[in-house]
Amino acid sequence: MNDPFDVMGVEARFDLDVAALEKRHRELSKALHPDRHASAPPAERRMALSRAIEVNEALRALRDPIRRAEALARRLSLPVGETTEPKPSPALLMEMMEAREELAAAGSKKDAAALAKLGDAMRRRESSVLDGLTTAFAASGHERVLPLLGELRYVRRFLDEVSALEEAALEAQS
Repeated sequence: MNDPFDVMGVEARFDLDVAALEKRHRELSKALHPDRHASAPPAERRMALSRAIEVNEALRALRDPIRRAEALARRLSLPVGETTEPKPSPALLMEMMEAREELAAAGSKKDAAALAKLGDAMRRRESSVLDGLTTAFAASGHERVLPLLGELRYVRRFLDEVSALEEAALEAQS
């Protein structure tokens, strides 16, 4: 995949202005729209379509904090991917295990209030990790980037589980 920052023509930084990113996407999409290339030769139409697909994929990547962090890490030649990144700290693993145990208990009881409380706590943690990534990418040394990216992966998975259990709890109440 091409670098999403280059594809979108935006500054490579973690703390992107999402509104400005979406505005840039609209500009590029308008310029690449098939109607603008209807009378162009087939090769030019295919090129515009290919570029439009690339722009859409770049937008999806830059909207997602994990994929955005991975793109920035690649620019820094940091090893990206769960199999190549450093192992999480034992403290993080223990915290996540304990949180998952609480989540499983709340889920088995279909306790919407407990699920909401766990979700709120993890969203606060996610916000803290995102702030940490912004700082880590802005710093000259990038040794904190990969541990924070790994933590963000755990937090996001936890939040996905919370959402699934909240849906199940709502269905059980109906």
